[in-house]
Amino acid sequence: MLALSRKKNEAIIVNNNIEITILEVKGDQVKIGVTAPREVPVYRKEVYTQIQEANQEAANAEGMAALKDLLV
Repeated sequence: MLALSRKKNEAIIVNNNIEITILEVKGDQVKIGVTAPREVPVYRKEVYTQIQEANQEAANAEGMAALKDLLV
């Protein structure tokens, strides 16, 4: 993991087309802004994890249905 120090209104660039800017710092909370192309999805990690879990559950359900169809 790369750890960087940034102050308010400072930014980092990722992959030449994603800019992450520090908008505000209040106590232990940091507000960031992300500028990225529309085709690049940007999620909070907890939302991303939920999406991955839902996709895995759907894939398992579809796989089980397909397996049952083969066995019938």
